[in-house]
Amino acid sequence: MNIRHAALLALTLACANAHADDALYEQFGERAGLTKIVDDMYDNVLADPRTAPYFDNAPVKRIKQKLVEQICVLLDGPCVYTGRPMRRTHEGQNIDRAAFNALVEDLQAAMDKNGVPFHAQNKLLAKLAPMYRDVQDRE
Repeated sequence: MNIRHAALLALTLACANAHADDALYEQFGERAGLTKIVDDMYDNVLADPRTAPYFDNAPVKRIKQKLVEQICVLLDGPCVYTGRPMRRTHEGQNIDRAAFNALVEDLQAAMDKNGVPFHAQNKLLAKLAPMYRDVQDRE
């Protein structure tokens, strides 16, 4: 393969990857869909006795805005996350694995409610899973 063909192949693959990333963002309904998912997730979290106590006196509007930004970035959408680092945000909240998993279940219920395909949900969850290290209680 000559350099010209290699460059064309690289450009084609880059475009295909960009399209695949756009497709994932689109499967979540873009910004409007993400906002609805986060609204529904937050409703679930506040109704869930495993997670509700973590959100007592929390700034609901800001949390929702930052979650939409963060998920949008994770889905390679056209967003910028303007919130604090996860470790700093969750410092001192005594979050354990059970609470983290409960929040994930509440998110999954919101994604199901909004018709996000299972494979797209899994891709997002795979990107969220490593964040547990930054939100867990580190006594």
